[in-house]
Amino acid sequence: MSSHELWKAPGVVPSLAYEDVPAAAEWLTRAFGFRERSEARLSWPGGSMTWMELGDDILIHIEAAGAHERQSPKSLGAVSHALKVYVDNVDEHFMQAKEAGATIISEPEDKFWGGRVYEARDPEGHHWEFSERGRERAPDAWQLPKGVIRSQP
Repeated sequence: MSSHELWKAPGVVPSLAYEDVPAAAEWLTRAFGFRERSEARLSWPGGSMTWMELGDDILIHIEAAGAHERQSPKSLGAVSHALKVYVDNVDEHFMQAKEAGATIISEPEDKFWGGRVYEARDPEGHHWEFSERGRERAPDAWQLPKGVIRSQP
């Protein structure tokens, strides 16, 4: 098999359910800077799926709610997971997401482990955490908040 016949994918690909996959793909592109692998979008009566990527190291699969027993947080009224995504400049990314109408959970903030992080929800309620690449320190360099201690396994 030649290399042009192979699908480039990371070791883990989360799958998220959306009630409106085309609208989600457009919004994720505009607000969070994802790119759709549009050549791989599939549609069928009552549903669709596609793959979204950010940089060279994150790929997510989005599919119609109800497929593979998955539901959108919008229809469930609850969030069961969050995705942490690393970006080059979290403050710029935050402004882009905010201007595109993301629901901001928390604004960019420096964390005890060195990361600079903000959290947002997309229009269907998926929870996203964005962290600036290259800032997180090794655990022995964390500045633990008062009352937090390292525990042994």
